[in-house]
Amino acid sequence: MQLFIGGACAGKGDIVTARFPGAVWWKVGEEGALSGWRHRLASGQCLVITAWADWLARALVDEPDDDRLRARWADELAAMGEAERHRGGDIVLILPDMGRGIVPLAVEDRRLRDLAGWLSQDAASVAEAVWYVRHGLARRLR
Repeated sequence: MQLFIGGACAGKGDIVTARFPGAVWWKVGEEGALSGWRHRLASGQCLVITAWADWLARALVDEPDDDRLRARWADELAAMGEAERHRGGDIVLILPDMGRGIVPLAVEDRRLRDLAGWLSQDAASVAEAVWYVRHGLARRLR
């Protein structure tokens, strides 16, 4: 699994498109279920999963317990790694970096920002390669 993280309009999508031509893209934010990736990963194929902020914003409404929400995505991240090993396909995650800039005043917005940071940390801990993208340039962190 590879993780590309960076701010809005940093060039993450362009870099991933150039590195993984022909990959199948799935916007996790378009569906309510995080597990929808399972139906899209084919043997030997690259699956790019994006729109995490949209999914997370909706998940915050449905799940008031941050620990339960974290456990849910940790289970999915582990399943993604397992599926990669067994099916031979690659999974690429594109996550937003919300940790820079002004801290929001609204409690809900701060919760979204905090959970997005934890999601990024959890994804980075299981990814084989982590790339930080800024100004259209990618730097490998691991």
